[in-house]
Amino acid sequence: MKTLDRQAHWEAVYAAKCENEVSWFEQSPSISLGLIAASDAKPGTSIIDIGGGASRLVDALVEGDFEVTVLDVSEKALAAAKARLGSRASRVKWLVADVTTWNPSRTYDVWHDRAALHFLTDPKDREAYIDRIFRAVRPGGHVIIGTFALDGPERCSGLPVLRYDAASLARLLGGSFELVETRAHNHQTPSGSVQQFQFSRFRRLK
Repeated sequence: MKTLDRQAHWEAVYAAKCENEVSWFEQSPSISLGLIAASDAKPGTSIIDIGGGASRLVDALVEGDFEVTVLDVSEKALAAAKARLGSRASRVKWLVADVTTWNPSRTYDVWHDRAALHFLTDPKDREAYIDRIFRAVRPGGHVIIGTFALDGPERCSGLPVLRYDAASLARLLGGSFELVETRAHNHQTPSGSVQQFQFSRFRRLK
């Protein structure tokens, strides 16, 4: 999917639905926070949330005094998060960008992605995503990726997705990353259905 098409799709989604109406909404992102804590993150640790949108993860990260960047292709999604945070939004770096074409200007200690990678069904987009990880995550840093599990949905928000387990993510990332842990998670959507997710945490070796 081209960047402009991807952006138009997600702008339309966030124009049509409030943040707590989309299927991936979480009142408390406990799995993500647990994995970030397990990465030895401390106040001042630099964290980038890829495809963060209007997620409430940023609220908790700001409260934890982390150095936070949120990247999303949808300006409307980021605007919703900024409005919710109010004056605290100034403590966050907001990037309206497509991760497959983004040019990182710095490195981070932790890369977090919940439900962005699995929308990248084009091999070229996945290659670009991995390239950005190498450019944006310092050696010794951590990569946390949450995707639909192998028994999870085949489509989301009208789009096809790819499903993963820890082994397939490890193959995608390659030998420069060590799998540290993986966790299964059954996410209950606002409509009451259940989506099977998996979260995997990797450490960059070199």
